[in-house]
Amino acid sequence: MSIYQPSAPQANARGFSTANLGGVSTSPNRAFAFAFGAVYALVGLAGFLVTKGVPFSGQMGKNLIVFPVNPLHNLVHIAVGALFIVGALAGEKIASGVNALIGGVYLAVGVAGLFVIGTKFNIIALNQADNALHFATAILALGIGAYGLRHKQLA
Repeated sequence: MSIYQPSAPQANARGFSTANLGGVSTSPNRAFAFAFGAVYALVGLAGFLVTKGVPFSGQMGKNLIVFPVNPLHNLVHIAVGALFIVGALAGEKIASGVNALIGGVYLAVGVAGLFVIGTKFNIIALNQADNALHFATAILALGIGAYGLRHKQLA
């Protein structure tokens, strides 16, 4: 007589585990990437609800709460959200790297945002609230990403 014992979760062909959303809740880096990815993707989708009639890369977007968005800005949010989520599902080391990468890019975008507001180069309709959010995301993502990368090196 045999007792059914489910096998351990297996990774699929792309390396994504089927356990616990890929083990997202077992890793701070994976949890961060998944949560921030979901928020950024949803904000990108919600942005399309307010940007009807806004030029694709217009300097002046329509506000989503206090953040002006245009269709290009919405697509960037969706892409960043997707990258975060893919990183979270791919594994702890990948999630750490993705967090650090996005953190570095957002730091650069925050710095650039200080100079492009009010110019023709402001193709994603940035304002000071965007800059603050970009710097906050950069600090958090770089911090948790660096922690994960360092922690993995020590383990």
